[in-house]
Amino acid sequence: MAETTKTADPCVMVIFGATGDLTKRKLLPALYNLARQDFLPHSFAIVGVGRQEMTTEAFRAQMTQHLEEFVQTLSAGTQAASLQKKEKDKRASRQRSDDRLIKWLLERTYYTGGDFDDDKKLFSDLKELLGEITATHQIPDNYFFYMATPPDLFANVTQKVVKNGLGKEENGNWRRFVYEKPFGTDLTSAEALNQKLLRLIKERQIYRIDHYLGKETVQNILVFRFGNSIFEPIWNRNFVDHVQITVAETLGVEQRGGYYDSAGALRDMIPNHILQLVTLTAMEPPVSFDADPVRDEQAKILQAIQPFSPEDVLQCAVRGQYGEGEIGGTAVPAYRDEERVAPASNTETFAALNLSIDNWRWADVPFYVRTGKRLSTRHSSIVIQFKKAPFMLFRETGIERLTTNRIVIHIQPDEGITLHFGAKIPGPVVNMGPVDMDFNYLDHFGEQVSTGYERLLYDCMIGDATLFQRADMVEAGWRIVQPVIDVWKALPARDFPNYAAGSWGPAEADAFMTADGRRWINELK
Repeated sequence: MAETTKTADPCVMVIFGATGDLTKRKLLPALYNLARQDFLPHSFAIVGVGRQEMTTEAFRAQMTQHLEEFVQTLSAGTQAASLQKKEKDKRASRQRSDDRLIKWLLERTYYTGGDFDDDKKLFSDLKELLGEITATHQIPDNYFFYMATPPDLFANVTQKVVKNGLGKEENGNWRRFVYEKPFGTDLTSAEALNQKLLRLIKERQIYRIDHYLGKETVQNILVFRFGNSIFEPIWNRNFVDHVQITVAETLGVEQRGGYYDSAGALRDMIPNHILQLVTLTAMEPPVSFDADPVRDEQAKILQAIQPFSPEDVLQCAVRGQYGEGEIGGTAVPAYRDEERVAPASNTETFAALNLSIDNWRWADVPFYVRTGKRLSTRHSSIVIQFKKAPFMLFRETGIERLTTNRIVIHIQPDEGITLHFGAKIPGPVVNMGPVDMDFNYLDHFGEQVSTGYERLLYDCMIGDATLFQRADMVEAGWRIVQPVIDVWKALPARDFPNYAAGSWGPAEADAFMTADGRRWINELK
């Protein structure tokens, strides 16, 4: 990974889909945070591109409103409930600086709109506007194009950018293209999209973004593993019993019912978010933290995950759909009653898999992964569960069983790491109780207001692709889940809904753990 002290290249960020939800909630606040932390180059500009006809002044007015709303929302989520007078004064001072910062961003923001299918007017207007902007702000012809659009527009928009001469790299200047997930809907579509893009641009120009990898704790996995000599020697089949990876949400589908009902939990989360966490947890040490060595090792893990046969799917994959229930004391509807969801939908809102990595380090160590909506609590975590110590020494003591050691890497909502182990309970007899040692990012490093996109946008500007997936990684991820997609499509679920909102998912997910003599770790500190 690139050093954080490196100055980003002067450039222009072109956002296709600039009037959408992603732009206002994530991208603009992320750019604001980068500017506040002095990571944006002084020679920088933003061009919003959308279907809606709008003047630059109108777009700037919308941008001001969105920044005021969502930057404050982010700040409120990380600030303490009470502030001393001195802290209030500091906050007021920061607010005056923030106003100037917003003004600085607005002066560098432009907009053009039109029909994305029109390869003449919209894209010729964009080309002309980019020429004016680079001259006004003295920016070299470095552009990165962010596709905050529906995936079916990725190849079409890229083709028109290239056709109009905006994708050509010359005189030492660069062009980069950022694509949001989902990157394909199955293996066939992912392969086709990769082929289309690679006929237009080079792989080194493509940045397939997964905002989960922008989270500090996800990036810290590699530092935690390879930068601490006490952990790496036990990070293998000799000491680890199994690994659990959970991405749990209390929310339902919100306003995404139309998309979600055609995708489902498996497609939405496992080929990208969860398999990325698997690779970072399981990979071998790379020769360096440069992009390709890291991604080479991640790709090896994806290739080593044993493929599912149709029979395996029935034993090693579980799906669920939430019914009505209660979360936080509030009644919530069943999935089939959500807006823009089919009344008899068979789309899964929960998916769990038992993955086996066929290599020397992880032979016979199962990786259990699960994701779901309307679950009991919101948390994303990686649990490294170690094998039990021999009980022989403690037979004549009051200890009935030993505490199982585990490391829990908390990804959200509170980023940190917990070490769970056993210690003697004070008293005249030998007895053991479980204890935890906790590291929390907020406690140790202070407030870090973040959308999760800051690091990824910064990396794109400096040309560091470490946290972005390559074509082979995307296809390998889909290759792992494709047999599950095929079986679930051929055998529609007959028991949906099969878990209540506010629970931890269907009973079958617990059953395939207990069959192995294990259980999900739901209550995490």
